[in-house]
Amino acid sequence: MIAATISPQRFHELAHQIESEVSKVIVGQHDIIRQTLISIVLGRHTLLEGVPGLGKTLLIRTLAQVLRLQFNRIQFTPDLMPSDIVGTDILTETAAGKREFRFQAGPIFANLVLADEINRATPKTQSAMLEVMQEKSVTVGGTTYALELPFFVLATQNPIEQEGTYPLPEAQLDRFIFKLNLNPPSASELVTIIERTTATDTPSIRAVADGTELIAMNELVLGVPVPTHVVEYVARLIVATHPNQSGSTPNIKQFVRYGASPRGAQAIILGAKATALIEGRYNVSFEDVLSVMKPALRHRMLLNFDGMAEGVAVDTLIEELANSLPKNS
Repeated sequence: MIAATISPQRFHELAHQIESEVSKVIVGQHDIIRQTLISIVLGRHTLLEGVPGLGKTLLIRTLAQVLRLQFNRIQFTPDLMPSDIVGTDILTETAAGKREFRFQAGPIFANLVLADEINRATPKTQSAMLEVMQEKSVTVGGTTYALELPFFVLATQNPIEQEGTYPLPEAQLDRFIFKLNLNPPSASELVTIIERTTATDTPSIRAVADGTELIAMNELVLGVPVPTHVVEYVARLIVATHPNQSGSTPNIKQFVRYGASPRGAQAIILGAKATALIEGRYNVSFEDVLSVMKPALRHRMLLNFDGMAEGVAVDTLIEELANSLPKNS
């Protein structure tokens, strides 16, 4: 797919049109809609965590409709095999009567893939997902098949029901640019949800963009300049997430086992660039960095035994670190 060019003004208008259309279906969750859109614009994968019934699947399906993307849903279960995801070679008979193997693509061959309850699959299946997410291609029978761009995985998991689940490997978690935590709706939002979902009228949404425009938006994001002092702040922030560094807070030293990888810094900078464009600016500020800091780091900072035993919230550690770290080196 060949990307067209797009102006910052068009980017700003298009992003707000997408958010407006999605908000016709999804009540509240404005930050979640914004951060999911950012990950899609960046062509990256995102992990959404929340109890059942908060609209995770509906959000992803609605985005696929608004963006005219080919959409597939994969329900992850313990008996799901890698071939059920990527596809397999099947023996077929040609018109001439000869038999030959033909590749039958799996559901991963789509633009937007919903990996529902991704942590219910076995490590063997997770390894297949890791290759797809990293390489954006699959290898079957010694042949590599590239996925059509844009391609991204939006995965969901339930934080409460852990029976029969397999924790995602750290290497796979690191491939998700953001981890988004969905919270229950407020009373007023719940009233709106009830009114929308228990009547005959259903919200009508329209497609406002497509894959070509998404690729163009991604290329524009990459060209946004970032001031040196902002980059240096993000670098010091990432270093300070490690408990053995002098810049880390006392709570990080006490409760964190491993800090964020360089992918965390990349996620913050890219997310801040996209945020600036959505807000109608072609320059990145500290506020843009702070707006994406938690979703970019909360799954990259691993708690130690003490942190897990005391129920320490990683978001609180990130916020404490941001408040303690000077903006100027």
